[in-house]
Amino acid sequence: MDLNPLITQATALVPASGAGPQAVSAPMPDLLLLRQPTPGAFESTLYEPVLCLILQGSKEVSIGEHTHLVGPGDCLLVSHDLPVRSRVTRAPYLALILRVDLELVRGLYSEVAEPPADPQEPQAVATHRADAGLLDALRRYLALAHAPDLPVLGPLVRKELHYRLLTAPLGGMLRSLRRPDSIASAVSRAIAHLRRDLRTPTAIPALARQVGMSPSALHKHFKTITATTPLQYQKELRLLEARRLLTTSATSVSAAAYDVGYESPNQFSREYTRKFGVPPSQHLAQQ
Repeated sequence: MDLNPLITQATALVPASGAGPQAVSAPMPDLLLLRQPTPGAFESTLYEPVLCLILQGSKEVSIGEHTHLVGPGDCLLVSHDLPVRSRVTRAPYLALILRVDLELVRGLYSEVAEPPADPQEPQAVATHRADAGLLDALRRYLALAHAPDLPVLGPLVRKELHYRLLTAPLGGMLRSLRRPDSIASAVSRAIAHLRRDLRTPTAIPALARQVGMSPSALHKHFKTITATTPLQYQKELRLLEARRLLTTSATSVSAAAYDVGYESPNQFSREYTRKFGVPPSQHLAQQ
């Protein structure tokens, strides 16, 4: 596996240093390049469906009780919106991140042969070594950045990339998401509902009816796929949104708590401190 062509392309497109410890470049709307000169502490964030290819360094990504360690040549594929904790463990770190278009994945349904059933229900995060075909497609896609051929050739290579992900060993969850009646698609719809309405307490029976499952089945499959329960997932989303409000807008701790659905600012402060390691007032002070 030769990563050098991609490393050379990525290094030319992302600055070596920026205003903070991590430099970010977006040469195309659905593609990011991240560069970090030193290891970092754990950060909590929300991953949307993406493919992350590590080019240099290594990273640790934790979802619930599951931890994934990825290094040069490793791919990490995320199929659902997931709250995660991650940190760069070895630097210099360089990664390519491609947004996965689930509509494009579903559009390939009739063009990809139905694979044998996966022996186990796949999870929302999978890792695998990148193969030569995927690396070559990523190299060709990155080469189109800022090129006049991008409007014509870009969609073709992008479709190829999604095809390669669908047929790759780590593509089990994407293969499940092709079908609107699959368990994976039902969990995806449940996640979309939770994201749309953070403030309203989640009633599991009502949520289960909306996605066509029994409450027990929703709880079981949601946890299998996302490594967390619907209620814990909603709490994670609320805390992440509260942090965003505190750090980017002129709001008080109490207002942020109420805005994301907490009835008790004291409970909000306790759970916020437990998750982020500092009280919400400390993030407010950084504005």
